[in-house]
Amino acid sequence: MKFGILLSNQYPRSDSLGPRLQETVELVTAASELGYDSVFGVHHYLGRLQVPQPLTLLARLIPVSAGMELGTGIFISTLAHPVHIAEEVATLDQLSGGRVILGVGAGYRNHEFHSFGVNPKTAGRRLVESVEVMRALWSGNSVSYQGEFFQLDDQTISILPARPGGPPIWVGAGVPATILRAARIGDAWLAAPNAKPRYAIGNLDGFRREAAAHGRLQQIHSYPIVRETYVSTNRAQAEKEAGRFIRDEYVDYSRYLEFFGTMFEDLRQKAFLWGSPDDIAAGIDNLAAAGFDHFIFRMSWLGMPFSLTMASLELLAREVIPRYR
Repeated sequence: MKFGILLSNQYPRSDSLGPRLQETVELVTAASELGYDSVFGVHHYLGRLQVPQPLTLLARLIPVSAGMELGTGIFISTLAHPVHIAEEVATLDQLSGGRVILGVGAGYRNHEFHSFGVNPKTAGRRLVESVEVMRALWSGNSVSYQGEFFQLDDQTISILPARPGGPPIWVGAGVPATILRAARIGDAWLAAPNAKPRYAIGNLDGFRREAAAHGRLQQIHSYPIVRETYVSTNRAQAEKEAGRFIRDEYVDYSRYLEFFGTMFEDLRQKAFLWGSPDDIAAGIDNLAAAGFDHFIFRMSWLGMPFSLTMASLELLAREVIPRYR
């Protein structure tokens, strides 16, 4: 079983970004020393928050992350040409010694699609083509590809990843149809933090069946899930310390998808890992029993003091993770 962190690399405009990014470096340094296995960055464009781009941020984290895997959770691949993504990710993989995981997704924010001139109705098909082109390029062979959105004529990538065949591609998806698509094209389904346990477990079964039906089950080596997580002495104390910050984060999300606001309390009760070390372990146990084996914890939200994030990171590493080693 593996344990990682998802960076909340989204900051209010009022924040001084330099000190915040230094905190990120300190957080990942500590996570590496505490034995975490992976670190992931989020990806967005435009909007009211400051959002450092994840591939550049992960490159900065290479020297402080020791053997941790470096991932995107997720990269909106529908908004970029797959040649560009493939070469950027290959460069990061070479710099890191083959530690990259490329998490991709179709995206969901209309202002991003419209600003890039992408019809959101085509996002799913673009995602499939993007994955196909990147895999073909990472093979090192000359690639000819004639798709609906992307075309290549006997072209070869200029830099190969360190890992033969390229980094694993994890596909983020939130509804059954897109989860089944992830089974057909991805090396894993990256389950979202807002997926309630019963929903996540049920769709993991569907993901496996679809992968098996397409002869791909043997290629699936990870079953990752992201969880909003905060560890303290008990659930009430966790709410007192961190509750207002995660609420602010979900208020911002509700600008793009209304259910983030209307369903927040239900998600807080059922999907988040919140409370004492025993509370967190119980949530992990439930999901692990169904087959999830790579838990990625986000422990920081809009405006949250760095000291609280560090305290949760350390408590999780000392009181929860050793139960699974």
